Order: sequence, then structure tokens, then C-alpha cells
Amino acid sequence: MTRSCLLLLHCLLLISASATATTATRSTTITIPLSPFPTKHPSSDPYEILNSLAISSLSRAHHLKTKTKTKTHKNNNDNSSSLLKTPLFSHSYGGYSVSLSFGTPPQTISFVFDTGSSLVWFPCTSRYQCSGCSFPNVDPNEIPTYMPKLSSSSKLLGCKSPKCSWIFGPEVQSHCQDCDPNNHTCTQTCPPYIIQYGLGSTAGLLLSETIDFPHKTVPNFLVGCSIISSRQPAGIVGFGRSPASLPAQMGLKKFSYCLLSRRFDDTPASSNLVLDTGSGTDDTKTPGVSYTPIYKNPVGSNSAFGEYYYVGLRKITVGTKHVKVPYKYLVPGSDGNGGTIVDSGSTFTFMERPVFEVVAEEFIKQMGNYSRDTDVEKQSGLKPCFNLSGEKSVSIPELILQFKGGAKMELPLENYFAFLSKSVICLILATDKEAGPLLSGGPAIILGNFQQQNFYIEFDLANQRFGFAKQTCK
Repeated sequence: MTRSCLLLLHCLLLISASATATTATRSTTITIPLSPFPTKHPSSDPYEILNSLAISSLSRAHHLKTKTKTKTHKNNNDNSSSLLKTPLFSHSYGGYSVSLSFGTPPQTISFVFDTGSSLVWFPCTSRYQCSGCSFPNVDPNEIPTYMPKLSSSSKLLGCKSPKCSWIFGPEVQSHCQDCDPNNHTCTQTCPPYIIQYGLGSTAGLLLSETIDFPHKTVPNFLVGCSIISSRQPAGIVGFGRSPASLPAQMGLKKFSYCLLSRRFDDTPASSNLVLDTGSGTDDTKTPGVSYTPIYKNPVGSNSAFGEYYYVGLRKITVGTKHVKVPYKYLVPGSDGNGGTIVDSGSTFTFMERPVFEVVAEEFIKQMGNYSRDTDVEKQSGLKPCFNLSGEKSVSIPELILQFKGGAKMELPLENYFAFLSKSVICLILATDKEAGPLLSGGPAIILGNFQQQNFYIEFDLANQRFGFAKQTCK
């Protein structure tokens, strides 16, 4: 990896960069069209599909719960009042994507939408290498890439730039040995980055570039130019809480979305991701939306968990029964462990085993009239699963998440039970396996995108609150 990075770094240093001179006009609500990212699960077997999604959800949870700061590879926003709408597409592998345009002239790239990370990055250069990216319908040699040499506004980020410390922290200055402290025109670049994700990683160089929307451009936007990745064929647009995220760099007042109900296929249908760049301190609530405060991890924004959106989940109700979840799992402690985060990059909601067990046991208790299907549980990686064959009528308990302030998320049945056939259903929540060590660090509950389907979801950043309302997403 080191040799590849150095060779591509040499190539990128040849990029001819010029100062960005763009203007922004007051924009209106717009929709940017895009094509769905062409990946599809290799199997049509619903058990295999659910099993792979359960595994990826666990891997994602492991990453979020054991997250470390971004590693280095060794060796004035326009805030005019506007709404920007970008379509969101669902994918059979569990993610949602948006298309964004960067550069001068603009190049359009598809990104996975992720509220659990912050850096925005795209596959970069014709020499982009992606191991483990041989997904069906995706040729690793034909992955869409961004070409910095074709953009007059692209430039490598300098080691002394404050934005370099957004990714690596103030200690990055120790990597600037070749810079004279009194020389403000130092040409040494910010070190290469390496970022770990649930099922892969990516590494590359940081650029300053222009992000382009119809009727609006944002110059000097920090973006990652990835030159080598593992199992990450698409770029990722980070919507987390760190300075490098898209909301932070654009100074968003809020953003909202409505996730289409996924049927494990790559439908061309889409819904909208809405970006609100309005300024001011308006605390008006969206009609019909329930709100709960957004919190920061108590160990501080400089911790590895500082970019997560924590919400105050207080009660979990199965049917009419309030499940008794130990308080230490609902609220982050002084060590930063515990609590609930909202993550669009996770598929199934994750619960630490002690939380999951009391929820699952309550379903088992209330559905005791139906037989357990242990064979399906082994095949799908989910449990409990119930065989409903021969039943004339079926009663399934509700699953309700109640947050601080009284906001209740009453989940639609299809958001927490998967119907694998006419007779078999499985609870679609993820937890760590019975064998092996517990995933006991970091957030105890991760609210994934499957449970967010067909909800209007709002992150009101100006007022630090999370809102939701049932809505059929279109």
C-alpha cells in the first residue's frame, strides 16, 4: 500500500492547481438527478441476503464502537437561505447513495450517504485500486473515478492548512518537518489518510476543491482523493459532526431525508435528501414532527465518538410491555460508553447483547403461541424467527422507541420483522454473536437505516434536535 500511495502521490503532485474564483447566487429548491449505483447482492436467496446484511451490520457496529481517530500514512461558506434537494437511492447491500458534483468543470460522482462518519471522499485518479470490490455488475477497473487533473479548482491541501488538522488533529504539525515555520508558502502537502470502515478501508490524499450544486457553488471544500481502498467501490459523503463533514463545511442549518422502503433490489426510484443552508436562529419546528435533543458524547468532541449524533432513547416498548433496559446502556457514561446514536450507514439497528436479549425475550414471550424456526435462524443469522404456517390469524406486538421529551417512534411492522416467506418471519435487529467477546465499548444502541425507512428524518443542527414523523417516502 505504501509504494502505491507514494507513486500516486508523485503523480498528483503534477496536478496544475489554480486559485478558485467562484460566485454563488441565491439558490432555490432543486433536485439533482442520478443513476443508482450498480451493485446487487449475488444471491436471490432471502436467507443469504439477510445473513449478509446482518453480518455487515455487526461489522459496522464493531467499527463504530471501537472507532479510532483517522490515521496518517507514515513516511468562507456561502450561507444564503436556500434548500438543496438531492435524490437518495437504496441499494440491495443496505446503503443509500447520493450524487454530488465537484470541480471546475464539475464531475459527478455517486456517494454512499453516511451520518456516522465525516470525511467526504471519492475514488480518485485512473490508477484507483480497490481490493475486494468484485461485486456483481461492478468491474473494479471501471469504477467511476474523479480526475483532479481535469479540474482547474483542484489543489492538494497543504500541511500547514488548518483543514489538515481537521482530519489529523494539531499533532499533524509534526509531519511538516520540511516547512520553515516562518514560510507561509510552504508547499509540503497534508499527509495521506487511512480510514477504516465496517467492512473495508480507504487511503488517499486531501484536496481543496469546489462542490457544485445548481445555482450554488462552495469553494475550498475539503475532500478526500482516495487512491486505494478495500471493499469500498463508491465514495462516501460524511454527514457526521466533525468539521470535515458536508454539513459542517457548508454551514447547514439542518438536513432531512426520507428513506425508501428497501425490497433488497436496486430500484431506480429515489427520495430526496434536503439540505437547508439558511442562516439565523429560527427555532420553528416542522409541523407533525416529534423532536428529541441531540447530544454530544460526554468525553468530548475530540474523542473518536465525537462525530456521532447521540439521542436520548429512554424506553423500549414491546406490545404493551415496557422492557427494562439497564440505564447504563441508555446514557453514555463518563468513559463515553453507552447511549444511542443515529447512523444511516448501518443497515439493521444494533443493540448490545444485554439490551437485545431483553427485547428479543419479550417478543418470544408475547409470541409464545407460534413455533420458533431455529433452522431459519441459523441460515439468516437473525433471531427469533417464527413459523406461522397453519395460523388463521397472527398477532405481532408493536415495537416502540421512546426518546427524551416524549417523542415516540412507533415502527411499522416491516421495519422490525422480515417476512422471508408466507409463513416465516424474523426479528431484524442485530447483536453480537453468542460466541466470542462482547462488543461492550462505544454506543450501546445504533439506530440503523432499516428502522428509519418510511420516516421523515430531520437533523436540526441549529437547534440541536433530532426529529421524525411517519411518512410514505417517494
